[in-house]
Amino acid sequence: MRNGFEIKWTSEAEPNLHAIFDYLENTWSDREVANFAKKLESNLQLISNKPSVFPYYDKKKNIRRCVLSPQTTIYYRELPFENVIVIITLFDNRQNHGNLKI
Repeated sequence: MRNGFEIKWTSEAEPNLHAIFDYLENTWSDREVANFAKKLESNLQLISNKPSVFPYYDKKKNIRRCVLSPQTTIYYRELPFENVIVIITLFDNRQNHGNLKI
């Protein structure tokens, strides 16, 4: 049995993650920030171990989405021959979805 796919972040996804944590740290309590981090880690572990558990966002491009919270969705792509999951972006659902560039 495999240990799961390696998770890699795109140059867009990483700054999005930092921006989310900056916002949370400035707006919410340490406990809520920790809860978000725990939920993120749990979902990334699930994506790593069972990437097909979440629905397709775009089947032709092999892009799936994981709703992390009502405010945040993770978009990712599985590269099975490389044993890699690429986190494309963390999207703020309060934005216009027309701003989502994948």
